[in-house]
Amino acid sequence: MTVAAVIPAAGRGERLGAGRPKALVEVAGRTLLEHAVDGIRPVAELIVVAVPADLVEQVRSLLTDVEVVAGGEVRQDSVRAALARLPADVDIVLVHDAARAWVPVDVSRRVVQAVRNGADAVIPVVAVTDTVKEVESGGEVVRTVDRTGLRCVQTPQGFRRDVLVRAHSAGATGAGATDDAGLVEALGLTVVTVQGSAEAFKVTTPFDLEVARALMTSRSAGV
Repeated sequence: MTVAAVIPAAGRGERLGAGRPKALVEVAGRTLLEHAVDGIRPVAELIVVAVPADLVEQVRSLLTDVEVVAGGEVRQDSVRAALARLPADVDIVLVHDAARAWVPVDVSRRVVQAVRNGADAVIPVVAVTDTVKEVESGGEVVRTVDRTGLRCVQTPQGFRRDVLVRAHSAGATGAGATDDAGLVEALGLTVVTVQGSAEAFKVTTPFDLEVARALMTSRSAGV
């Protein structure tokens, strides 16, 4: 089975406040996008990145061995644009976040293997460790949620190509989905999980960026 990775990176990343698209923010002299591509490369024969239309040429010069396409206004549009560029022989598609730039390769391999073993869709997860409260709009606590069955979802998420294409073609059915696995769930198909990693955290805020820099410093020092 041929594996391709799709990285939707057309978001502007306002919450990070870096004054540029989040995927192009640098950590240790390289962009988040470059780190993400390096991390997914060992398991993907082909990588397609979707970026803002005005940055396509810039990213092509940055990632010379990666297919670069113009993304859309929302994540789903960017994934669809990247899917449309995949050759016919691709059987497995990984959808990965540029903001999760340090996912250990073992996590990606677990995802790919689970799809190879017959799963329609696979997501890496980690257990929820904090106490979780359901809160009303006014700030009042409604209840404490049982976290036993709760998991935080990471990427790369893996799919049989035909399943992912069908999920994205379903349109409004999955309009409220915040990830690609949610679109598959909307079809009534089963999504299975594999163990994720604390290093697969998502860079969203300035604090996350400092964590990423600290991680790179420790790796460089061999810690």
